[in-house]
Amino acid sequence: MAGHLTSQERDCIAQLAHQGADQKEIAQALNRSPSTISREMRRNRTDDNYHASQAQQRAERRRRERPITRKMDDPEMDEAVRDGLAHYWSPEQIEGRLKRGDTEVDTSVSARTIYFWIAHDDDREHWKQFLRRRGRRPNRREKPDGIGAPIKDRPEVIEERLRLGDFEGDTVLGPPGTGGLATLVDRKSRYTIIVKIQRKEADHVHQKIKQRLKQLDEKRRKSVTFDNGTEFARCHRLEKHLGMELYYAEPGCPHQRGTNENTNGLIRQFYPKGTDFRDVTHYDVRATENLLNDRPRACLDYRTPNEVFFDDSASDDCI
Repeated sequence: MAGHLTSQERDCIAQLAHQGADQKEIAQALNRSPSTISREMRRNRTDDNYHASQAQQRAERRRRERPITRKMDDPEMDEAVRDGLAHYWSPEQIEGRLKRGDTEVDTSVSARTIYFWIAHDDDREHWKQFLRRRGRRPNRREKPDGIGAPIKDRPEVIEERLRLGDFEGDTVLGPPGTGGLATLVDRKSRYTIIVKIQRKEADHVHQKIKQRLKQLDEKRRKSVTFDNGTEFARCHRLEKHLGMELYYAEPGCPHQRGTNENTNGLIRQFYPKGTDFRDVTHYDVRATENLLNDRPRACLDYRTPNEVFFDDSASDDCI
């Protein structure tokens, strides 16, 4: 979109007008619309003549005197941004959601504007706490031999994220003896399941994961690709109990479960490294899960994981 007329363009307008060119001819010469030239000559002429220097001065004075309108001064926009931040949406996610037109706000706002607003708001320290801070990744552990299929055997339908129900799994642990979380993320929709675990003993972890996955429709629980930690040594039973396919990533290759690794980084925003999970309730964990699943994602065209995972119109993708 063309911007304001420059002083050079105003010189050309004055010269062409002096030579007898009409507004349409001037517009063609400057590659501007005729309405732009008409508006310029009407607003910035002196008496019946158009002088470039005087037109430039008038335009600059009008721009200086124009009241500044900021999008964040709009009450509806202000409320939408504050509400998004309070739900731990990033400024990019807020911008993308507003552009979809799924809210009552008629216009959008750029992520850059939101970051600027946060930096200059009187409550900036309050709002900064809702912005993501990456935690350090946990150490990798070697899995027992002979359990589950290697990740290289996963079919294309899983690799290409062509259906719902293919999960990646890992844990987010506190200091020794304080428990932690088992996390599952659907590769296609990014729908996240978070389960509190009291200990990382294999039978306990398997039971907690099985209880949550059992609550899903069979068409939405197809496979799980786990980290190779010993806490998942009993999860091969999910093949028998729930009919799911089980795969394990290679040791020292967290990129093979990139979706889950990224999600664990999001979860660490709520439960930083060193968190004593004995002080974390099941209600707290479910509230975090709901926040993540109701957060719009750029990779989903700013739909939420809940909207994609439970979209009945996409039921064929679950097959």
